[in-house]
Amino acid sequence: MGALDYLSNFCTVTSTRTKQKAMQTTEIKVRMDCNGCERRVRNAVSSIKGVKSVEVNRKESRVVMRGYVDPKKVLKRVRSTGKVRAQFWPYVEQHLV
Repeated sequence: MGALDYLSNFCTVTSTRTKQKAMQTTEIKVRMDCNGCERRVRNAVSSIKGVKSVEVNRKESRVVMRGYVDPKKVLKRVRSTGKVRAQFWPYVEQHLV
């Protein structure tokens, strides 16, 4: 065993870094009637760790989120505001199926 092998035992580097999630765009259909609903949904989504931007369009009943977050987690957070009928944007209404 050489001197470099002996010293390399003290200099080992272990990576404890976790794999970063990919940047995603999530669109959710949420019915919002007033400014309070819009503010509540915006604050709930923007408070999630990893969210970079939130766009809320009340006329289209659409919330667009960009960030490093699982879309299911965003939908769960929107539903926790009382909007239990929220769903992902490319939806198919039940009476059309």
